[in-house]
Amino acid sequence: MKKIISIFVLALVIFSCGKDNDDNLTPAQPQVAVTFKFTHNWDGTTVNSSNLQTEVVTNANGEIMNMTRLRYLVSRFILTNENGDSFNFDGYKFTNLADESTYNFVPENNGIPAGTYSLKFIWGFNELDNIDGAHPDLNSASWNWPAMLGGGYHFLQFDGMYNVNTTPLPYNFHNGTALVSADVFEQNFAQITLPSSLEITNNATIEVKMNIAEFFKNPNTWDLNVLDTSLMPNYDAQKMIQANVQSVFSLGTITQ
Repeated sequence: MKKIISIFVLALVIFSCGKDNDDNLTPAQPQVAVTFKFTHNWDGTTVNSSNLQTEVVTNANGEIMNMTRLRYLVSRFILTNENGDSFNFDGYKFTNLADESTYNFVPENNGIPAGTYSLKFIWGFNELDNIDGAHPDLNSASWNWPAMLGGGYHFLQFDGMYNVNTTPLPYNFHNGTALVSADVFEQNFAQITLPSSLEITNNATIEVKMNIAEFFKNPNTWDLNVLDTSLMPNYDAQKMIQANVQSVFSLGTITQ
């Protein structure tokens, strides 16, 4: 009889424990997808494929300039939630302002829990990705950085004319690996961290705004009369661009 009672009590305990565990299970959080939409402006004036080559602007140093080409690369997008969990997105985004089909980035590995996030990404490529010839699509886009300057790829190609109202002169505002000395190179990417939080509750399009004017004013006021062309082998110029890019990007609207 005692044996029968013991088995009955044990069964009740097992049933009770199983029921408690089921009641405490957290339902799976819904997964949402994100798209990163990059927009471009010059101190608030929209710049896109329709006016890239016709807009005339004035930089922080007072030079009146136009823009004939603007292409750039960003990579390693990471969204981090309030618990400190990070979600890394594969791939990179190569943007050509003359081609609006390149403005959006839709990651292949796309699915995160709804929540509040912060965003960061890499300007250009870090040392793991900036490998000579490793990306066929960039090779065909003539995006390679010269081997004698460290190899890998450009981060930025930005060209046009300045002093267009007086004596027009060309500028080539290019950014990539920094040449320290002969055969000595320095990684020159930047980690961009956007301080604003993102409340993501559903599939979302996240606007990232690029203010092109910031390349020329913060923290280094750029004098195109001194630094206009041949910037690629110029170590100081490359580090100045790396510093200035930190203020170029900001968070825009979230559509969901």
